[in-house]
Amino acid sequence: MDALPPFHLMPLPDAEARLAALADRVAWELSTLAYPARDWVRPRGDGVRDVVVVGGGQCGLALSFALRRARVTNTEVLEAGTPAGIWLRFARMHTLRTPKHVTGPELGVPSLSVRAWFEARFGEHAWASLAKIPRAVWQAYLDWLQGMLALPVEAGWRVGAVTPEADDLLAVTAERDDGMRARWLSRHVVMATGVDGAGAWQVPGIVAQSLPADRYAHTAQPIDFAALAGRRVAVLGAGASAFDNAAMALEHGAARLDLLARRPRLPAVNPYRWMEFAGFLNHFADLPDALKWRFMRTIFAMNQPPPQETFSRCAAHAVFHLHLAAPLRALRMEGDAIILETPRGAVTADFLIVGTGLVVEPALRTELAAAAPHIARWRDRFTPPAGEEDAALGAFPYLTADFAFTERVEGSAPWLRRLRSSSFAAMASTASSGGISTLRPTVDRIARGITRDLFLDQAEADHAALAAYDERELVDLTLASEGTRPW
Repeated sequence: MDALPPFHLMPLPDAEARLAALADRVAWELSTLAYPARDWVRPRGDGVRDVVVVGGGQCGLALSFALRRARVTNTEVLEAGTPAGIWLRFARMHTLRTPKHVTGPELGVPSLSVRAWFEARFGEHAWASLAKIPRAVWQAYLDWLQGMLALPVEAGWRVGAVTPEADDLLAVTAERDDGMRARWLSRHVVMATGVDGAGAWQVPGIVAQSLPADRYAHTAQPIDFAALAGRRVAVLGAGASAFDNAAMALEHGAARLDLLARRPRLPAVNPYRWMEFAGFLNHFADLPDALKWRFMRTIFAMNQPPPQETFSRCAAHAVFHLHLAAPLRALRMEGDAIILETPRGAVTADFLIVGTGLVVEPALRTELAAAAPHIARWRDRFTPPAGEEDAALGAFPYLTADFAFTERVEGSAPWLRRLRSSSFAAMASTASSGGISTLRPTVDRIARGITRDLFLDQAEADHAALAAYDERELVDLTLASEGTRPW
């Protein structure tokens, strides 16, 4: 776990009492908003879950909460990691990149918002003076949210496969580090496994083929930054994560750091901030494919800059060197040194950090091995106009508006409609990046899709129940007059 920056946030002396009062407020608000509170999903029996959510991070927690509010309670959340969460495992920014007023996991319940929790613990003045939320504080908030709502998260279970079973069920198999294995049957499965949930963090082949494994690491992997003190470090890539890791290496005493960017200039405008309005977030999935394609090509072409504070963390060090228009052309070991060849000259390093982003490819996920050959991609459903071709965009899964996979060949895998993904792979179809700013519309659409499917599955039984319904409300026909007349 990487060291956290000091933010000098001290809980108030009466923080425990304030949090207890907040818990009372949570209970009151949830009871006030509980309508309709009747259980309605007909159980399948034999231990069959209605929903298994794979991933217990912010999306998995919020989805579990949304399903409970819809009275879908026969659910399970499986988390591969420890309760510490991704924000303490490999996220290396000091603060979240989203503004502090972002909402999402609380699903519109004010007392469950990050602001309500933060002010109860640290005070209103601390919130007012806060620019962005420190990542460790965000993780602490998520931990509080899970505990406050008693969400059913089973930690330490790494899902190895999701496969179809008879009777419209899906089987989820998982294993723990101690070798224990388990299998769940479920009517629906949601892959809430993070940004890379339908792909993998990309290490260019030239890196893996040219360097010993102990001489490089991806930004998503554990890195011993203390061991980089006094060493020459190169960073490949110029996204936010690349700069985060560059800053960590510099702050741990790297003797020199060279960051290589393919682009001739860093992007300055963040299209993801532009996206943050209700029309786009809630209804992008309703657009025709041609317009979705144009939006995505524009967003991806604009790219996303590193936050100013992250860039400034690097720029403050005299040993930081930024190389623009410097794509990696060749890579080799020369003695004990790493030599990176670029059009701007050669860079020498002792260690390489790879920050080249994500490749969207379901086949790279072992848990999606059974589904991957059948998953429709955008290239299978949409032919762009001449001049608008984009192979990377065409590789994205073609999802429904409620994030379900679709079949590449009709009838080949109808079970895919019960398998959903909230990862970055949903971006092309729904504009959901898997991040915090798109969390609320993502969870709302997935929950509505699942409740719709559950209701449709049992609609005949519900009609029979309606026909047999005999709970009388009018029971007293006594009149003050002489009696009831038959006409």
